[in-house]
Amino acid sequence: MPDKHNDDSLQTRGIYLLPNLLTTAGLFSGFYAVISSMNGHFISAAVAIFIAMIFDGLDGRVARMTNTQSEFGAEYDSMADMLSFGIAPGIVVYNWALSSFGKFGWLAAFVYVACAALRLSRFNTQVGIADKRYFQGLASPAAAGVIASLIWVGSEYKVNGQDYGYIVGIITIILGLLMVSNFRYNSFKEVDWKGKVNFVVVLLIVLAFVVIASSPENILLIIFALYACSGPFTTIRSVKKLKLEHVVGDDQDADFHRYSENKTTDAEKVAEEETRSKKDVSK
Repeated sequence: MPDKHNDDSLQTRGIYLLPNLLTTAGLFSGFYAVISSMNGHFISAAVAIFIAMIFDGLDGRVARMTNTQSEFGAEYDSMADMLSFGIAPGIVVYNWALSSFGKFGWLAAFVYVACAALRLSRFNTQVGIADKRYFQGLASPAAAGVIASLIWVGSEYKVNGQDYGYIVGIITIILGLLMVSNFRYNSFKEVDWKGKVNFVVVLLIVLAFVVIASSPENILLIIFALYACSGPFTTIRSVKKLKLEHVVGDDQDADFHRYSENKTTDAEKVAEEETRSKKDVSK
């Protein structure tokens, strides 16, 4: 008589095709970016990173829409992100601007790659815990977007990255540190993509696509650079007094889920109400 338990385990084995196919496409794009930069094709490398970003945004949403989430898919996606938004941008920017600067060049690239790994690890441990409206630290795809668009713009305008290696290296290090910071970045997950909008909004979206298509490298650089700068601005504006734990440290030290010192959490409100009720009873 066949073992029913073994039959069930055999039926549940396997890998969901569609979401992991998209993840593989993103992984391929990241790897292609590395190969292109090694051959001196920096525009192709930058575009490949952006393509990887598109696939990274699709695989998770497709998995949720088709109910094909799995632990394997989550781990595979994390590994692909490490290559596409950690290793690939680090190697591409090194080949473009840092290879002739000795230890400073490869250490700057390494700081970025290491911070990307730390950022992804911290993000994976916060799934289901952190406030979905915000990212803690600059997301690795956004950091990769700054580097890719910067290289794209430089290549389009025939700028030799090696002439500005120190500046590019400092930017690379800053982007890495922003990824592991406690600065709060809007995730845009609260936007209702299924809701209805006015016709004017659709027209503005069409015009936005036209503007981006007219000069994609410049517009993308502006967008990602402004987003990278928005984290410190948002954090400083939301607290009364900026402290070290608001910039870097553990999640509990930063009190990331609250972040605003002039606001009380639900638990504090309950505690205050209980204290008031006790005082009323004693009176």
